[in-house]
Amino acid sequence: MDGPFTLPIVMQIGPVPITAPVVVTWGIMAALTLGGVLATRAPSRWQALMEIAIEAIDKQLGEMAGAGARPYLSLIATLFLFILVSNWSFLIPGIEPPTRYLETDAALAVVVFFAVMYYGIRARGLGGYLATFAEPTIIMAPINLIETFTRTFSLVVRLFGNVMSGVFVVGIVLSLAGLLVPIPLMALHLLTGAIQAYIFTTLATVFIGSAVASPHEKG
Repeated sequence: MDGPFTLPIVMQIGPVPITAPVVVTWGIMAALTLGGVLATRAPSRWQALMEIAIEAIDKQLGEMAGAGARPYLSLIATLFLFILVSNWSFLIPGIEPPTRYLETDAALAVVVFFAVMYYGIRARGLGGYLATFAEPTIIMAPINLIETFTRTFSLVVRLFGNVMSGVFVVGIVLSLAGLLVPIPLMALHLLTGAIQAYIFTTLATVFIGSAVASPHEKG
């Protein structure tokens, strides 16, 4: 098992190395895209399952961010499904979850970082969004600005730490105890992976919802 800060190189295209997390990430993206296309072709159990998941996410968004959350439903749902499938990809022999690597988690956090700005400016205008940094008073502007970076960093650390530790523990127990003993531990890791996907997307929703909400709604 490679270290969490070591990116295994699968192939080299000229001077550009293609790492294992990139290959697995593109594989997951292709699988989710294909699954989405097939689910919309004809009624099926897969389509029903996807509809239930999207409805649950939509309901959760409404409870956390109100009726104005619908514009970023697709983003939040995509993040949740990608992180969930990535966290669970360790079940495939020889596959390491992309979310186990710091670079993948940082990329996901950067997506949220720019999404907060995009939806904030879209909802309130550039001036209105910049004014949020001076809430509730101009004295708080430096702290609010720093907070936008620290909360992005917290997303990276939380997802990276939990996924990496789970993979390491399962790998160590598997190497020491054989195939059957770690099964309960793997089930626990599946639950942890789902919880981490939920927490990441919940925090992303809160961050975006805070950026698009008016001062009256925040109060």
